[in-house]
Amino acid sequence: MRTNGLHPWQLDDWQRLRAYLEQDRIPQALLLTGQAGLGKRQLAECYARALLCHARTPDGQACGECQGCRLSAAHTHPDYVLVESDEPGKAIGIDRIRQLIAQLSLKPQSQACRVVIVSPADQLNTASANAFLKCLEEPGERTCFVLISATPSRLPATIRSRCQTWLCRQPDSQVLATWLKQGGFTGSIAALLRLCGGSPIQARHYAEQGIIEVHQSCFADWFGIAKGKRDVVTIAENWSKLEQPSASELMAWLIEWLVDLVKLKTAVEREPRDADYENALQDLCPRLELPRLHRYYDQALNARQLLTTQVNKQLLFEQLLIGWLQLHTR
Repeated sequence: MRTNGLHPWQLDDWQRLRAYLEQDRIPQALLLTGQAGLGKRQLAECYARALLCHARTPDGQACGECQGCRLSAAHTHPDYVLVESDEPGKAIGIDRIRQLIAQLSLKPQSQACRVVIVSPADQLNTASANAFLKCLEEPGERTCFVLISATPSRLPATIRSRCQTWLCRQPDSQVLATWLKQGGFTGSIAALLRLCGGSPIQARHYAEQGIIEVHQSCFADWFGIAKGKRDVVTIAENWSKLEQPSASELMAWLIEWLVDLVKLKTAVEREPRDADYENALQDLCPRLELPRLHRYYDQALNARQLLTTQVNKQLLFEQLLIGWLQLHTR
């Protein structure tokens, strides 16, 4: 079977979508959900290309050769509409939905249907979500929508109720292991997936970009500060200049380390990690007081929220790491 941009764990999902195509029972609106990093956007685009293709292959995928496919490949198909924010992480504003409404007022230019992909749909703000709801209620001729969201609970219930929800599941561990090894990864797949929160696409990115080594280095810095062997200002400056991982990802690592410390202090059952990591946590625990650790954890959560603003990252990391040093000072 041709994959046509699909990941190997998406073949079962494709077979279900293929059934819609073969039976000519195209849902007006699909909501693709599931954890971030599963390739929902790739699945949606493969589905859109197939809908716009004039001569699909026997397995239901786009042929790649017809006029519709050529236009899709060039990102110039008049009946393919992508709705996304102007900047990653920003809201999809009302102006973009007004543009969509104007597009939908016209008939599709091809004999196939028109496909509208909204990604990620949970970035619709209140005004744009209300306007988009009218698109779902009055979609226009031969128009289908594909909404993509890792957090569908952030979508208004009025929008979710008008969509057929489709849960994209985690890949089989063996399929994922094979895929990562094909990308050249030779380390611990379990450790890599823990670092990435189970996201296969982010796991491969981390493996290819050497982020695992960066993670180990940042943990060594964090541990060194606690032992009085690292300079807080220098570490904060280095962390603020990292391009990979992002500041928010680095903050997530720090919070995860704190959670593991709290669980260790309270004897909560947890999945053990590699020996060096476990030994370091065991070394830190005796000098830490649980109430102060809880307060520092709250401070870290607040710092993560501030990263969504125009805060000075270096100063933020400095304050956080000074607080971390003080936890080990009596």
